[in-house]
Amino acid sequence: MTRERRCYFDMDDNWINSFREKLDGHHAWPELYTFKFIVPKGKENEVKELFPFHTAVEKQSKQGNYTSVTVQLMMQSSDAVIEIYKKAALIEGIVAL
Repeated sequence: MTRERRCYFDMDDNWINSFREKLDGHHAWPELYTFKFIVPKGKENEVKELFPFHTAVEKQSKQGNYTSVTVQLMMQSSDAVIEIYKKAALIEGIVAL
């Protein structure tokens, strides 16, 4: 039995195409790109697993319920960036900034 994985933020084809256009309009690939996510406490490692060979900067919220995770890495294209967001969308409770 295959378990369906639910996306936790909307990434339909229209959103992806619009985001790709914005990325390509603002970046000259390859380029250093900053990913920033906010996740519920305890989900930090799921985000960091998306970037196994890169250092993540974590910052706890005032109440300690959420953690922001920021990672910078050299990306080759807007499609490579979008692939990471697609994987991140599968993490429960995630917010992408």
